[in-house]
Amino acid sequence: MASDGTRKQFWKRSNSKVPGSIQHVYGAQHPPFDPLLHGTLLKAVPKVPTTPVKAKRVSTFQEFESNTSDAWDAGEDDDELLAMAAESLNSAVVMETAHRVLRNHSQRQGRHRPQEAVEPEQKPKPSPEPPVVPSGDLRLVKSVSESHASCPPGSASATVPLHRCPSLPSSATVALGGASDPSALSSSALSEREASRLDKFRQLLAGPNTDLEELRKLSWSGVPKPVRAVTWKLLSGYLPANADRRPATLQRKQKEYFAFIDHYYDSRNDEVHQDTYRQIRIDVPRMSPEALILQPKVTEIFERILFIWAIRHPASGYVQGINDLVTPFFLVFICEHADSEDVDVADVSRVPEDALRSVEADTYWCVSRLLDGIQDNYTFAQPGIQMKVKMLEELVRRIDEQVHRHLDQHEVKFLQFAFRWMNNLLMREVPLRCTIRLWDTYQSEPDGFAHFHLYVCAAFLVRWRREILEEKDFQELLLFLQNLPTAHWGDEDISLLLAEAYRLKFAFADAPNHYKK
Repeated sequence: MASDGTRKQFWKRSNSKVPGSIQHVYGAQHPPFDPLLHGTLLKAVPKVPTTPVKAKRVSTFQEFESNTSDAWDAGEDDDELLAMAAESLNSAVVMETAHRVLRNHSQRQGRHRPQEAVEPEQKPKPSPEPPVVPSGDLRLVKSVSESHASCPPGSASATVPLHRCPSLPSSATVALGGASDPSALSSSALSEREASRLDKFRQLLAGPNTDLEELRKLSWSGVPKPVRAVTWKLLSGYLPANADRRPATLQRKQKEYFAFIDHYYDSRNDEVHQDTYRQIRIDVPRMSPEALILQPKVTEIFERILFIWAIRHPASGYVQGINDLVTPFFLVFICEHADSEDVDVADVSRVPEDALRSVEADTYWCVSRLLDGIQDNYTFAQPGIQMKVKMLEELVRRIDEQVHRHLDQHEVKFLQFAFRWMNNLLMREVPLRCTIRLWDTYQSEPDGFAHFHLYVCAAFLVRWRREILEEKDFQELLLFLQNLPTAHWGDEDISLLLAEAYRLKFAFADAPNHYKK
């Protein structure tokens, strides 16, 4: 009890300043409260009449509040000094002192801060004159300089003196940013999605009878590389849906193809066929990818496939452009046997001879299935291509009249650039990897190579709308349309193109009158 009484007497009679005492903080809604400068306010406040005990407690707290001061103050006569300073110093002296402190601090920071640590976009700009501060309290100058000293270099407070420093250190921010790398998250999510789609394909293909309609639905958005070969063979109609019949079918088709080789290939130098064979030998080395096509074994395979097809289809024979259609099938089928991940540069000489024979036969029959649906593209005068180019022009007129009018004003004819789009199925316009992805969807669509390709070409042309409208010259327009900048394209670009083509098909395919004026 004695100690309690001593503690109470201490608070009543002690005039010393205790560090950590309660004080007003600058930056709140009101300026700092100084009992000496605002003592009249305390006197003007009427006291509420209470009991003597309560009045004594209120008086004690008021006495405690008036006797406590800032923990930063150094002496017992601080209040008197502050009062004298407020009376003797005018606002100009106070502001000059504040500016000098801020300038000195900024110069010290500039000397110690490493030059390379400052990012180009984070370089502090020279601050204008500091904001005008109230002149009633000299401690304001100290508060401003302290707030600058407590902020890390490069923070927002370096340019705005009275702002608070960020609560999270810059090093912690970097750590948090590195932990949640968006590219890593997106790649992991993408791999999970690809693994899930691959499982769906494998489950569907593992059944005794493959549901081709379900396989088409899955393949529309792309076929995973490990199952692309068997999926293409099924969707093209080369392999039967019944799994038990597939080995016998492959064996029979392979034997049939090499019987054609034995029967027809020796006639390639005959006078009747030598022109066809010579044109094939000229066109094959021009194909891409050159690293693969120029290998002797691959060149021989392509020459045999194209010559046999031309001999067995005399209505059209061999036409330039057919050679390009062999490449995607060959690359997809050789993937099952090549060791290299990049099949474009794979060494075919390392592939077993039996595997090469299978790939050659499978490629021939799948190309034959494809050309059966678009053979009028390659008959005399190529009427199929003529008709499709005309349909493309009418479709573009309905889709984007401004683009059509711009091409017409500069006398650019659709046949001048779209003929190759139809003849080569866009293989010369997009990278080979994009062609393979495009053909995933073509094989999933009914008459994909003959009918859906028209809407893909329309979407492909409108895709370059801005660039086309910017060109004001016939020659520049034609050069642009014949050399479109698609070298960087990937699966995502093809997916967007196919989605737009499907939208156009949905709007126009069942409304043929939309083609007409």
